[in-house]
Amino acid sequence: MTAITVGDVPQVRPRLGASLRRNRRWALFLSYVFLIIFAIFFLIPPYYMIVTSLKSNAEVAHMASNPWFPVNGITFEHFRTLVTDTDFLIFFKNTAIVTVCVVAITMVVSVLAAFSLGRMKFWGSGILATGIFLTYLVPDSLLFIPLFQIVRWLGLLNSYWGMVLVYPTLTVPFCTWIMIGYFASIPKELDEAAMIDGANHMQMLTRIFIPVALPGIIAATIFAFTVSWAAFVYPMAFLYSSDQQVLTVGTVTSLIRADVYQWGMLMAGALIAAAPPLIIYAFLMDYYIAGLTAGATKG
Repeated sequence: MTAITVGDVPQVRPRLGASLRRNRRWALFLSYVFLIIFAIFFLIPPYYMIVTSLKSNAEVAHMASNPWFPVNGITFEHFRTLVTDTDFLIFFKNTAIVTVCVVAITMVVSVLAAFSLGRMKFWGSGILATGIFLTYLVPDSLLFIPLFQIVRWLGLLNSYWGMVLVYPTLTVPFCTWIMIGYFASIPKELDEAAMIDGANHMQMLTRIFIPVALPGIIAATIFAFTVSWAAFVYPMAFLYSSDQQVLTVGTVTSLIRADVYQWGMLMAGALIAAAPPLIIYAFLMDYYIAGLTAGATKG
């Protein structure tokens, strides 16, 4: 076994540094390769939707045409027909009303529940918090039958206001869990300082915890918005009139008749419907990740 003398150390260190730099370059190269593959894999569906929405009906129906490029030119006829000759704008309006109402209800209930469970410790608060989260894990296919009976008993069947009542059963448990984790990450010294200054619990919530926990609140708001905007099972079971339908169900039921699929308008409708969540995620992604990270690590 050869021993390394003192004079060899200056030669060993450059070799180690070069090896580390080479390993970093390969790691960076492989990271970019897999990132590009990942991006291509997940961008293919929206790209295909865009291309299909810009093709004419004849080109979409012609199976021999290029599926990845509009050979016969670009047309916006599908978007115009969708907006002017269908009930798409009614679906969009109904969805917007339902989503705004559900997000408002969810955030009021979730913030108050999370503050009471996360900061105002009482007997059984931990068990209750876990139970609230477990209710989120119950699948929709098991809940929509009893909820159908409740909505019908309340006279809200075939009314999008019934969705305002039903959707919080999906959004409130998870949003409450996120907020509990974020409230738990706030130092307790803030509570003590506020109590010394004579603040009550509602003042502590509105003046201290809500401003500090803003990333968590934004994350919960985005989640509630996404669930309300994209829900499918409940409106499919509870709504059947065009004037009460929401985007997810109304677009499909109005553009698919038996075995006739209006693919161009279906893709155009899907693109328009996906635009609001995409815009929200694009501008608030950092807050969403921060809120989910705090909720996951501190919950």
